Amino acid sequence: MGIIQSVFSRKKSKTPYDLADLVVDVHSHLIPGIDDGAQTMDQTIGMLLKFKELGIKKLVTTPHIMSDLYTNTPDIIRKGLSDVRDKIEEYKLDIEIQAAAEYFYDEFLIEKVKKKELLTFGENLVLFEFSFSAAPHQIAELIFAMKTNGYQPILAHFERYPYYFSNPEEVVNDLRMKGVKLQMNLNSLTGHYGPQVKKQAELMIDKGWVDMVGSDCHRMEHLNILEENLKLAYFHKLKELPLINRSL
Repeated sequence: MGIIQSVFSRKKSKTPYDLADLVVDVHSHLIPGIDDGAQTMDQTIGMLLKFKELGIKKLVTTPHIMSDLYTNTPDIIRKGLSDVRDKIEEYKLDIEIQAAAEYFYDEFLIEKVKKKELLTFGENLVLFEFSFSAAPHQIAELIFAMKTNGYQPILAHFERYPYYFSNPEEVVNDLRMKGVKLQMNLNSLTGHYGPQVKKQAELMIDKGWVDMVGSDCHRMEHLNILEENLKLAYFHKLKELPLINRSL
């Protein structure tokens, strides 16, 4: 089975997957100068033009909120969003943008949840992430706090956490039982983050574990890599999944 999947993952369609199928991109870093994404408004506008060219009609951009690195607040993000929207209007770009956040799970996140300070999108969806270096503790407490305060937790880029490479099914079943939905990065399918991440992303699609996909775009390079790989067969399999993107 492993050999068959490996061969299939290298297959390419004659036509590239059309990102217009997704309608909405739900994970990006486009507000200039507030995290490790776009640093200038020109970079932001350039990426928005590329998203439009690739078929995306709407974006929910999600700046990092990390207590020890990116100390963004809802007000900072809303101000940045307003500035981007002003430029979109000035340039008469036919693309819509909203903003939420990508919350890093640290010792301060549960407090933010309980104070109902989180930026959401859709039906109170909240994007959050774990550390890549160490498995998180007390996940159940975080998820319980989110659910009881009216939030729908969306775990960002599940396929990229190396400590879940060996037992993904057990972890996914537990997360789903607790009410968590999973987001996958599109460039995970290109091999951009490495072969193990690509394998995990393909498994997520095969198992139907993907609830939402996003570009996680930080810079133009990410969109160029994505565009160059859209003929890969696994992109076309996204059409078979009931992705939340299409209903936002």
